[in-house]
Amino acid sequence: MIIQIKGKVKYPITLDPSVWIFDDRKVKLEDAFSETSKEKNTEESGSKLNKPPVNHSVKKYNKKELLAYSYVMPIREFAENAEINESATQVNIVTAEDTYSISVETLLASFLLFSIDGRQIKEDGPAHLYFGDGSNQENPVKAIKTIEFV
Repeated sequence: MIIQIKGKVKYPITLDPSVWIFDDRKVKLEDAFSETSKEKNTEESGSKLNKPPVNHSVKKYNKKELLAYSYVMPIREFAENAEINESATQVNIVTAEDTYSISVETLLASFLLFSIDGRQIKEDGPAHLYFGDGSNQENPVKAIKTIEFV
């Protein structure tokens, strides 16, 4: 299960949330809406990395932690790597059942939930979209198929 980023971007890309569990950019869901996490997400967006940061030395205690929490991934870096066209003002989030329109700024501040209690999201997956301000925590956008810049 993948998510496509397309539309008014220079490089359409495909996201595979199933591989993010070992990515160091992930954030615990419970920490995602704290001020510290928002500041970190903004700071890191300024630095481009050649490779995704992956912890190559995951230890046993980390494996236990990975299976105990739900995780989100900030979407900003993925969208910026696709190189959004300056004329794009809106984003259509296409799900299995509906399409939601949000601003580019809202998307860039958002998170994709990809793991619930250490398990990949199968039902209503591969990811759920949470707005960075936490306004849709009770009702995230689920079953995302495509993120299209318009």
